[in-house]
Amino acid sequence: MLVAGFPAGAWATNCYVVASGPGEPCVVVDPGQKSMAGVRDILREHRLVPAAVLLTHGHIDHVWSVAPLSAQFGIPAYIHADDRYRLADIAGTSVVAAREQLLAMTEDSLELAEPDDVRLLPDGQTIELVGLTFTPRHAPGHTEGSVVFEVDDVMLSGDVLFAGSIGRTDLPGGDHAAMLGSLRRVILPADDDITVLPGHGPQTTIGAERHSNPYLTALANAGSADGSSAGVPQRRTGL
Repeated sequence: MLVAGFPAGAWATNCYVVASGPGEPCVVVDPGQKSMAGVRDILREHRLVPAAVLLTHGHIDHVWSVAPLSAQFGIPAYIHADDRYRLADIAGTSVVAAREQLLAMTEDSLELAEPDDVRLLPDGQTIELVGLTFTPRHAPGHTEGSVVFEVDDVMLSGDVLFAGSIGRTDLPGGDHAAMLGSLRRVILPADDDITVLPGHGPQTTIGAERHSNPYLTALANAGSADGSSAGVPQRRTGL
């Protein structure tokens, strides 16, 4: 499997391109602000053709360029049903800046627009794309419709899990209790050797996070003690 990624835009959001190998169809994951040039570079270098866009959630820093990318290649964008509403008004559902400021930052008329072809992800069921099997796992907490994508031995974790941290839960649609539930249900049971490709920052592994991520260790310790979430810190930084 071929996976290439880069941080893009003002929020350094990691955009990934995933394919079974060079010269094959690919999917683009989370095309944020100023990601189009980086995507084109990867497509050219590896002779790839996009077949779909996968979105881990609907925050503006992850979906900024979804419409121009979908329009250029005539491909669908997949998102969880609970975050579908965010694509209908990307700028309006953002809290990072006023709509006028965001629109002034666009470089393409389709940026921050709703894609023509939006499809809903099946939670927990596999989806076959570009010769690969993706499993979207609904993991609310950062947003209502946050998901992680599992493919082979890789987890594209969006803003659910980072190296050393987790996604914030104090923005509209966030829910700290739901995040703890997602960490218990989706993250903690995953195999240690799974590579985690997060929405921001460096890659890591489930094993490394299980042993050193303070949010996971606190959750595991609290659960092993009495099944509660007491003492689990709350995330309050990042977009």
